[in-house]
Amino acid sequence: MSDIAHDKGLPATFLKDFHNEESVRQMTYNRLGRTDMVVSALSYGASALGSVFRNTDDTEGLKVVEYVIKNGVNYIDVAPWYGHGKAEQVLGRALQTIPRSSYFISTKVGRYLPEIDKMFDFGAERTIRSVDESLARLGLEKVDLVQVHDIEFADNIDIIINETLPALQKVKDSGKARYIGITGYPLNILKEVLERSSIQKNGTGVINASPVSMGLLTERGAPDWHPASDDVKRSCAEAAVYCRQMGTDLSRVALSYSLDLPLPTTLFSSASLINAKKNLDAIFMPLTDTERKTKEEIMKRTPLEISHFVACMGIPRYMRPLKNENWEGVEEDEYWAVMRGDKTTATKLG
Repeated sequence: MSDIAHDKGLPATFLKDFHNEESVRQMTYNRLGRTDMVVSALSYGASALGSVFRNTDDTEGLKVVEYVIKNGVNYIDVAPWYGHGKAEQVLGRALQTIPRSSYFISTKVGRYLPEIDKMFDFGAERTIRSVDESLARLGLEKVDLVQVHDIEFADNIDIIINETLPALQKVKDSGKARYIGITGYPLNILKEVLERSSIQKNGTGVINASPVSMGLLTERGAPDWHPASDDVKRSCAEAAVYCRQMGTDLSRVALSYSLDLPLPTTLFSSASLINAKKNLDAIFMPLTDTERKTKEEIMKRTPLEISHFVACMGIPRYMRPLKNENWEGVEEDEYWAVMRGDKTTATKLG
């Protein structure tokens, strides 16, 4: 099979008596790295189910999960960190009524609780126990992918290579996960792990996250804990105003940017049924001429990297801001300042 599935074909996850066939046929599906996972170009990040961005209605969250999967999304991402177990619990409730063969699912290890001294643990024992805890919350016997969460926060990258990943290999060998991955902001650290680890190999698939930059590129704006600078938040707010004046939606424009990139899948997160439908419309309804012009104008006016992770991976120089406008290293610096006992540091972690 080629790396990219035929646009009009039906993926192996399609179930005639469950899915909305018309929507599935409109979705694009791409192979994730060298795995056997052919995933939807737009995938679902379940962090919102943990009330990470705002207070949410769990009942509506259940409907969101069912809606997105029935309408072509077949990859779900979650983690213990999202709501400190809540996202996995709510997602587990939703999955009780959804056929297991209709989706791929990943969870993570390494990042856990809001207390600064309990936030990260990349040790082997905790890693293995974490997978069992996640499976219990999700009500599953295995996941398709388990990833190490935010590896840049490890005391030393050696613990990821010598403890966390070997522990996950044991999890994989036990049949509780089919594939292993890593996540983080700094590309140099991701690259180092890929080069040094005997477990992470070349051919790794790339999953793009947060096309609306954790709420920045939305009408509602970023949550209080967002690590972006005030200048970036102000630019995004101005972009939202401009879109409103043009009769367009900033989040739809931002999502189209990520979907145009040559990547297997992009995660969006929402616990709102209205917003979930709007996100899927980015696939089903191409941008209008007005929306395209609005997008072009925003790219000229604002020093934004609409998807900070992807922007570092190959966006042309002329589309990048003149200074670093993302937040790589911000949370990390705050974390270590607090761990050192620097009481003057106002951390946003959590």
